[in-house]
Amino acid sequence: MPDVEVISAKCLNGVAHGFLGRGGGVSEGTASGLDVGFGGPDDGEAAARNRQIAIDAVLPGADLAMVEQIHSAKAVIVDGPVSSAQRQQADALVTDRAGLLLGIVTADCAPVLFADTEAGVIGAAHAGWRGAHGGVVEAAVEAMERIGGDRKRIRAAIGPCIVQPSYEVDGDFRTQFEPGDSQFFAAGRAGRWQFDLSGYVHGRLQSAGIGEIEAVGLDTYAEPDRFFSFRRATHRGEANYGRQFSLIGMPSTG
Repeated sequence: MPDVEVISAKCLNGVAHGFLGRGGGVSEGTASGLDVGFGGPDDGEAAARNRQIAIDAVLPGADLAMVEQIHSAKAVIVDGPVSSAQRQQADALVTDRAGLLLGIVTADCAPVLFADTEAGVIGAAHAGWRGAHGGVVEAAVEAMERIGGDRKRIRAAIGPCIVQPSYEVDGDFRTQFEPGDSQFFAAGRAGRWQFDLSGYVHGRLQSAGIGEIEAVGLDTYAEPDRFFSFRRATHRGEANYGRQFSLIGMPSTG
């Protein structure tokens, strides 16, 4: 079994975090590797084992909190582990509790990890185009500030996602972003455009006043041996596309 790949961001040095790809794990078939999604064809046992493998790779012994992601602009504050049955519907979560890992699942959408280390406040957001356009990163920042964070101190990292050369959209899609966001679209085939999701999320973070922003610049679509991708699986007609984890936590001092 290959080693688990934990991709880190320089701007989050000193914080336990990682954007994980598909390397390692126990899932088999078209979503082989470290698939942490429960929507595949197995009974969930492999995904549960993979989640524990991921936790151990980022912050061993930590509890895990997640949300039921719905492509919204909602952020919630959590103060302890959250089981699958207890998850709230949201697309960002924040905490000031040490020893608690926040987890986001993606398969082309942009995962965003946040930290204000001075305040001991962290956050994680699932920023697909719909959530990003609706304001999910701003909602995460506002939730962090409600528990002591300061946007000028917050550092944010945008993880692997589908990048502009791989993300073809139609004119109706582009119209939803007009008139102010044309810089995130490049002309493609006739009647088609290439959308820069990572750049768009970066722009939203910048406009929100975040102190430091980093994008890892990795394309989930273009590297099938490294990442899961919903769009790639759809183009190939595969039954399961797999999901990868992004995790962040403040180590417990106790």
